[in-house]
Amino acid sequence: MELTDLLPLEKWKELEREITRRSGLDANIFNIDGIRVTDYKNWANKLCPAIKATDKGQSYICAVAHMNLSVQAKQTQKSLVEECDAGLVKIIVPIFIKDEFLGAVGACGFLLDDGEVDPFLVNMTTGIDEEDIERLSADIQTISIEKARTIVSYIEEEISKFEKK
Repeated sequence: MELTDLLPLEKWKELEREITRRSGLDANIFNIDGIRVTDYKNWANKLCPAIKATDKGQSYICAVAHMNLSVQAKQTQKSLVEECDAGLVKIIVPIFIKDEFLGAVGACGFLLDDGEVDPFLVNMTTGIDEEDIERLSADIQTISIEKARTIVSYIEEEISKFEKK
């Protein structure tokens, strides 16, 4: 079974838009291989597109965070609120129908209330100048862990509707 067996791509895109509308985070639906299933994109900050524009940023920050957390969510069958290596919040909600893992909903791009961007790590990974990283990070919004968990609950509720079909 695949994600498109549950919903057409346009409906997945609607879910991404609604998550972004409710939270401001960049929301994406991923298949079991960690590939986004829609072309929807709404950056939550200015730093993430700069990171993803570099091969190493995409491969060693974004993809690694998603794959590690997605595997953990798959194994535990539980949603996660963590930080990527750049220091930004990453929410992962696994999508299961019965016991079959079909992918995950991801949302990211803000700082947790006590979080901060790691300019040194981002620079070492991507080659982006630390001053540019700090400039691009200056207006990143924060999110409380409670708000992040509220977003997780909303996503879980939406995903649970598929099991009833």
